[in-house]
Amino acid sequence: MPWASYDKTCRREILDAFAALERRHGRETFSPAEVIAEARARGSQHAESTIRTHIVSAMCVNAPPNHAVRYPDLERVDRGLYRRARHHDAPANL
Repeated sequence: MPWASYDKTCRREILDAFAALERRHGRETFSPAEVIAEARARGSQHAESTIRTHIVSAMCVNAPPNHAVRYPDLERVDRGLYRRARHHDAPANL
């Protein structure tokens, strides 16, 4: 899909997937695999590797700064478990 048109950004799809999982399961921590499955079930066309990279790195406040643009949306709370960050005071470009 070299020139695919995406209606939503990967970031938006991940945040929507977290919200749906939280409502359905009544908890706030999820593995990347659960979030990827939910995003896919909701129609995401982003590659699994792209979604995973966003979850564990680009959107994770406590991940090493490996990306020029980072978003303080998620936090790693345990090995392989992430939740939506509780503090959104940080700037979008960390």
